[in-house]
Amino acid sequence: MAYQFSQESEKRFQRLIPQFPSKRSLILPCLFLLQTDKGFVDTEGMQYIADRIGAPVSLAQVHGVATFYTMYNKKPVGKLHIQICANISCYLAGSDSITEHVCSKLGIKKGETTKDKKYTVDEVQCLGACGFGPVAQINDKYYENLTPESIEKILSELEKEG
Repeated sequence: MAYQFSQESEKRFQRLIPQFPSKRSLILPCLFLLQTDKGFVDTEGMQYIADRIGAPVSLAQVHGVATFYTMYNKKPVGKLHIQICANISCYLAGSDSITEHVCSKLGIKKGETTKDKKYTVDEVQCLGACGFGPVAQINDKYYENLTPESIEKILSELEKEG
């Protein structure tokens, strides 16, 4: 069966419609609903969004928005999605050593997911916390002023939480 919004996402979609007089403005929140349902944004889901919003919104426009923003996962990710900022401010503050440390600890490379599907590590461009770098976002939580020692502690705490 082709993708459809979950029951909860459909309710949210119906509440969004009157809030956005411009149909194109629905693309961002609809992509979030898709990602909430599936864990990532794929072509099937983007086509569904274009069809649900209707003209003048096309698959190309939905795809353009989805690929512009790094907050939308284009492939399945682990239970814990570790995104490390690699933009200039974080890079100069040592984000590359954080990425290397995390990848070494988990036994994977950037862009990979552990075999148990628990962790995915990605480098991203700008998490918007340039004064607090290096910065990582793990799922919806930010971690700032990272060092190899502090990220090690964070990973240990996440491991304890399950």
